[in-house]
Amino acid sequence: MELFLLVVVVGFAGTFAFINGFHDASNSVTTAVRTRALTPTIAVLLAAIFNLTGALLGTTLALLISDEWIVLPDGTEGLGILVAALVSACLWGLFTWWRGYPSSSTHALLGGLVGAGFASTLMGGHTVVGADLWLQVGLPLLLSPVLAFGLAYLLVFPITWLARYSQPGKINRRFRMTQSVSAAAFALGHGLQDGQRSMAVILLALIASGWATGTAIPLWVQLFAGTALAIGTLFGGWRIAHTLGRRLVRIDPLRGSVAQGLGAVMLFVGAIGLHMPLSSTHTVSSAIVGAGANQRFDSVNVVLVLKVIGIWAVTAVATGLLGGVFYLALNPVL
Repeated sequence: MELFLLVVVVGFAGTFAFINGFHDASNSVTTAVRTRALTPTIAVLLAAIFNLTGALLGTTLALLISDEWIVLPDGTEGLGILVAALVSACLWGLFTWWRGYPSSSTHALLGGLVGAGFASTLMGGHTVVGADLWLQVGLPLLLSPVLAFGLAYLLVFPITWLARYSQPGKINRRFRMTQSVSAAAFALGHGLQDGQRSMAVILLALIASGWATGTAIPLWVQLFAGTALAIGTLFGGWRIAHTLGRRLVRIDPLRGSVAQGLGAVMLFVGAIGLHMPLSSTHTVSSAIVGAGANQRFDSVNVVLVLKVIGIWAVTAVATGLLGGVFYLALNPVL
């Protein structure tokens, strides 16, 4: 049973990475495609390549999640928690894709883990959620959208001032070229951040089953998670791209470059500098709205923005409840 559950966890971790790439492809390609800086095919290929590259660049966050922030019981109990959390996160990702809403895969996974872990504790288990989880994971995830919106809104001012005497056509051409670079940078940051979520889950499963100590990420885990993320990106979630690029706010090449460039910088700083997980969805969505709002606030679809914020607010709660229910359903066979 333990070996079977380990295989199931690895399979669902790959599925989660695939859905993550599929769901979040829009984060990397939306503004570049919307402003015609890149064709959809080239944008998706570029995003997939850099997602895979980013997933291979670092493992610090994955090690922190599996070693300090979440400690699971050994054996089938810990593996059951991971199965329940992954199923809830995958279902939420598919639901939000179907509805066309951008949502955080990180919030979904953490909510599922906490919910399944709490259900395990109620059944006599001893799942430990470290105090650092709330400070170094919860707080950055909550504050990053506010920071991304504010910075994107403010950054547009000096850039438009510098370009005030340039012809609009020339400005658009220059920033379409810039967007090609910023789209690649954002995809690299997405791979660096989100690729490590699936790595952490697989490492937690290996630790719970006694196949790893948690001191290093095996190379096959990095390759598996990165490849699944890249393949998901190739399929692309265009429903969400339509929401971000056309329904949420009207955006031009200049503001698209600001949004994606800022999002990429925040993801890199979070992963490499601060060792904090950030949601690429929250970051780029908020930056797009912030940069677009700088044109004029009536360009923002306020009703849709409020709906998206509502989805963000309930993500962890919904997946937490689902994770708890799925664990309780699995518990009799663990």
